[in-house]
Amino acid sequence: MKRFSLLILFLISTNLLFSQKNFQIKTIAFYNLENLFDTINDPTKNDEASPIMEIKENRSSVYKQKLNNMAKVLSELGTKEAKNSPIILGVAEVENLTVLEDLINTSYLKDKQYSIIHYDSPDLRGIDVALLYQSSYFKPTHHETFELKLWDENGMRIYTRDQLLVSGYLDDELIHVIVNHWPSRRGGEEKSRSSREKAAYLNTQIIEKIKLSDPNPKVIIMGDLNDDPTNSSVKNVLKTKAIKANVKEGDIYNPTEDMFRRGQNTLVYRDNINLFDQIMFTSPLLTTKKDYSTYKMYKVNIFNPQYLTTQTGKFKRYPYRSFAGSNFIGGYSDHYPIYMYLIKEQ
Repeated sequence: MKRFSLLILFLISTNLLFSQKNFQIKTIAFYNLENLFDTINDPTKNDEASPIMEIKENRSSVYKQKLNNMAKVLSELGTKEAKNSPIILGVAEVENLTVLEDLINTSYLKDKQYSIIHYDSPDLRGIDVALLYQSSYFKPTHHETFELKLWDENGMRIYTRDQLLVSGYLDDELIHVIVNHWPSRRGGEEKSRSSREKAAYLNTQIIEKIKLSDPNPKVIIMGDLNDDPTNSSVKNVLKTKAIKANVKEGDIYNPTEDMFRRGQNTLVYRDNINLFDQIMFTSPLLTTKKDYSTYKMYKVNIFNPQYLTTQTGKFKRYPYRSFAGSNFIGGYSDHYPIYMYLIKEQ
């Protein structure tokens, strides 16, 4: 009873804090767009791996619906409290710059005036990561990609996604965003584990490079990691912390670890839930003293309204995906998006 009373007092005091002050609130998000490919065969890429290339009729209308489905989600993401779609949005499984331009020019997103940062990566399937941002709020000053070089047991190169770093100013605050899509679990989690550990290590190297010019940086790591928050790549390589009180300067706080332990997920595979899509960040974006004079994390959520979830059949309660094999089934993505609110006292 005493613990319950303390919780009530904490909630009351928190509500009083926010009711007595005015805050700016911005949404930062990540979404795996599940095979957002165009309808044109590029002979220099393995784009026939996309289900849309196997559709013989009405391919253009399928592409248009896929774009609108993705754009609808993005237009609603984080708007409940921020009253705006994401200011900064990392995406994965996009084929090229063209599909991103088509995406931001849909009726759902056109008035947001998104800009794009995208690089072609050497991924065998021809998919990349990218960053979309509202240029009225975020001003990039630097961006580059980092190649993840992997080889299999026979010494053959494994071609996978680059990692994208974008640095810039949110209002007058310098932040750095690393967008990831780590190697898959093809061949099994154990066999492929080292590839994701190497991807995590590359993130640590990117952060060390950032620190050369920004010693205590505000870094946001986001992406489809193909690992859960409790896997070795995240816990042992990135050395993330799940408890705020344990976070020291330079540490990475991962709020999705607690979410995962409580049964939340961003995808389902063979009836097992996973939280592969994560947002984590370095200590300067975390407050334990309710000091919001600069941008701090307010909360992290998974966006999973009813329409993003399959309601009937064999895959009931799975994310409502776009493709089943080579068939377009009218859905959205096989992943739920994840988003974070940053707030700052006005």
